[in-house]
Amino acid sequence: MRLAPLICVADVPSSSAWYQQLLGCTSGHGGDNYERLLAGGRLILQLHRWDVEHEHGRLGDPDLHPHGNGVLLWFELDDFDAAVRRASELKVQTLKERRLSENGNWEYWLRDPDGYTVVLTSPLR
Repeated sequence: MRLAPLICVADVPSSSAWYQQLLGCTSGHGGDNYERLLAGGRLILQLHRWDVEHEHGRLGDPDLHPHGNGVLLWFELDDFDAAVRRASELKVQTLKERRLSENGNWEYWLRDPDGYTVVLTSPLR
């Protein structure tokens, strides 16, 4: 089983570029309405524009805030230190500075451009 979260965003190409820079991932679809982001050929995140209905209808309500309340996008990265540097280059809003967690791995908590909480972690050892 694999998890492939999908989040609604205001600007798919902009969010795609942001996540690609932050995570070092690549586009697997591209477009203004929907994106599939890949790492090592595996799907890690899907982006969908708020106001596009397709055959499934709207996937969320952009007027409800905060987006993703209670949901954290948690990315375990082999290149954690490099990802934190990339986050700094993106001038992200930091929620929790780089720190050693109670589980023994490094974490860095931030907010994405649409208000979702993103957590970068080093692998558990």
